[in-house]
Amino acid sequence: MEILEKGICRLTVVPVRNKPSNRSEMVTQLLFGDHYEVLESSEDQQWLRIKIYFDGYEGWLSSLNHFQISQEYFDQINNSDYKICTDHSASIYFQNHYIHILLGSILPISTNELFRMEEQLAFNGESKSQGQRRDFEFIKETALNYLHSPYQWGGKTPYGIDCSGFTQQVYKIGGYKLFRDTNQQVSQGNEVSGIKEAKPGDLGFFSKNGDKISHVGILFAQDQIIHASGKVKIDQLDSQGIFSEELNKYTHKLLTLRRVLKYGP
Repeated sequence: MEILEKGICRLTVVPVRNKPSNRSEMVTQLLFGDHYEVLESSEDQQWLRIKIYFDGYEGWLSSLNHFQISQEYFDQINNSDYKICTDHSASIYFQNHYIHILLGSILPISTNELFRMEEQLAFNGESKSQGQRRDFEFIKETALNYLHSPYQWGGKTPYGIDCSGFTQQVYKIGGYKLFRDTNQQVSQGNEVSGIKEAKPGDLGFFSKNGDKISHVGILFAQDQIIHASGKVKIDQLDSQGIFSEELNKYTHKLLTLRRVLKYGP
């Protein structure tokens, strides 16, 4: 298989694994419309190590789930402001059959003059331009679309999502690019000096044991945070960390706050 072959996800959601095996842990997922480059293939040609274009994340994809595209189409995707699905779930008519797609899926629909429709589809759901940056109220409504979604390591959908997948997807739909993992996201944006200076939409980073960052969530207010822990939920927040009223205890220690959303001109 040619190195640096290009591909795109043309299924609802596909696992990307740590190693080339179905028994290996899922580290992230591809949603419909996510595109990537192939870095190498396994010796038996059953697995491909890929690099996802949006966040540079690498992992192993089953060759059965690989959909090859040309370099020309790959470049076209990179230069087009495609639509992103804002419905919890929707369906499209694609290649003569219906496919269910999920919140955050990318649709090859664009008003770019350079756009050339390589694949015909019909979509009747709600969407927005991927590159259009929205304010906190939009971020808030998007986050609430994931409320009560079960926690799933490596997940990025309303049917299973982890803490950094949650923040990445919410911001992606809002027009902002975040890295995939918590320890990567903490390098983005600007540091907020403390909880009193925090604004809705800021990212809070936490530890569960010790001082190693292992968790992230989105501030709803200075005293509230929405995050994926067991499920996507809203908990209380103060300078000490996340307090769960359900468990009647602090579950995460606050380490730092970062601001990615743009406020003002």
